Amino acid sequence: MKAFFLTDTAGPDSAVVRDEPRPVLTAGCVRVALKAASLNHRELWISRGLYPGMKLPCVMGADGAGVVTEVAEGVDPALVGQEVVLYPGDGWGDNRRFPARSFAMLGMPLPGTIAEEICVPATTVFAKPAHLSFEQAAALPTAGITAWRGLTERAALQSGETLLVTGVGGGVATFALIFGRALGAAVYVTSGSDATLARAVALGAAAGFNYREPGWRKALQEASRGLDVVFDGAPAAGLAEYSRALRAGARVVIYGSTGGPTMTMAAPDLFLRHVTVSGTAMGDLVDFTAMLAFITAHRLEPVIDRTFTIDQSREALLYLENGHAFGKVVIAI
Repeated sequence: MKAFFLTDTAGPDSAVVRDEPRPVLTAGCVRVALKAASLNHRELWISRGLYPGMKLPCVMGADGAGVVTEVAEGVDPALVGQEVVLYPGDGWGDNRRFPARSFAMLGMPLPGTIAEEICVPATTVFAKPAHLSFEQAAALPTAGITAWRGLTERAALQSGETLLVTGVGGGVATFALIFGRALGAAVYVTSGSDATLARAVALGAAAGFNYREPGWRKALQEASRGLDVVFDGAPAAGLAEYSRALRAGARVVIYGSTGGPTMTMAAPDLFLRHVTVSGTAMGDLVDFTAMLAFITAHRLEPVIDRTFTIDQSREALLYLENGHAFGKVVIAI
């Protein structure tokens, strides 16, 4: 089968598409003929060795959708022929608050989704929402579940509240905009690009603010009249700016560190407003089930920026690094 392999940590150029033996089907697993995969910035970090527990070579990609073609003994044979989307990891554990130390993701250290086939535990395949194409379904898993858990489990976002999503245009942030609107929030967004802000407003954002312009924090505060929830992937740049726009009891959820690992905030803005700051990454099978049900009920669709073929996987990864604009980068298989 064809698969997109990372052979060393010299960056995206060290990844190659090559022919490899088909994966072996083991107990409790199913074989999936993959129809589409999608990329996350995680693949870029892995390609440079900036990820814990590196094991090379590895098939890249955590997100995928396809058709079950074979099941191991003891697995429900009715799964054969089903169109599915894959939960992007395995072994979260029994504590819903955080993953077990043994939790592992597809695409390193587990075999990834940018391949013609994959074998995964039967418990990690879910029916593809019928209104989505394989490419749309493959755009969901990692970015979607991160945004879903952050807004629902960590922030407990309620209808009628105000939500700020920073850095809109990235995969996770764009899902946060989509989910936030569907949950009934008024969603405000930031970006360094006016064109990106215009696209976000077209998707339903109440307003957008260019963080490169002086005075954006004051304009945000006046427009929103205070923030109940912030979903932030770049707190190093924005936390000190928007902290004074937080309402009493606000919740700030951090899911990334774009722009740097260190963030600062005036302590009175935190304790005098009774603000909660929490971190989130990924989610468990309960989150994934709830997300798919919500997407199906509201007929939500992810935003796809550009689609490549599996033979163009390296080009797709370079595009994510250098040319990505708004939404997800998808690989059709």
